[in-house]
Amino acid sequence: MERRNETVMKLAQTALLAALCYVSFTFLQIKIPMPGGDATSIHIGNAFCVLAALLLGGGYGGLAGAVGMTIGDLLDPVYVTVAPKTFVLKLCIGLITGLVAHRIAHITESTDKKYVLKWSVIASIAGLGFNVIADPIVGYFYKMWVLGQPQEMASVLAKWSSMTTFVNAVVSTILVALIYNVLRPALNKAGLTVHVGSVKKAA
Repeated sequence: MERRNETVMKLAQTALLAALCYVSFTFLQIKIPMPGGDATSIHIGNAFCVLAALLLGGGYGGLAGAVGMTIGDLLDPVYVTVAPKTFVLKLCIGLITGLVAHRIAHITESTDKKYVLKWSVIASIAGLGFNVIADPIVGYFYKMWVLGQPQEMASVLAKWSSMTTFVNAVVSTILVALIYNVLRPALNKAGLTVHVGSVKKAA
């Protein structure tokens, strides 16, 4: 029964964080128009993708980010064609963040605030650092091979995307460090923390 309740809690929190990813990307973005009807944007959607991975683990967290951000793309006529790329990249951000935070550092098992702060930042940098590198590269080839755009146009978008993705990563890392390390004690106190990354041994 306890495991079932935790699964329900994980699913509910996944849905909530997916909604936050969608809202923060859709309504809190600065869109920069590009040639050919494309665009890149400065937004904090990735912050909630990383936050989800810190709170729920890479699987559920990555899914929250992937679903929330993909819905944002699907409902935006400018980004609708890149929704598949978004799903894969946001899922990877969550998986990498979760791997570092929970499989390597086991932050849910620690009560040392400095340790948790340090590793939550490191995990955020790992996940978002991947995105800084992968997003413009994957976007460049996706635009050419899947959408059939000219190389010059894809190259311009990739260059702008690398700059905005870096800005997004820096802002998101700072934001996540603040939110997670404030939110974690409150969730612990309320009994809403999901235990991630370890197996409880039978007595």
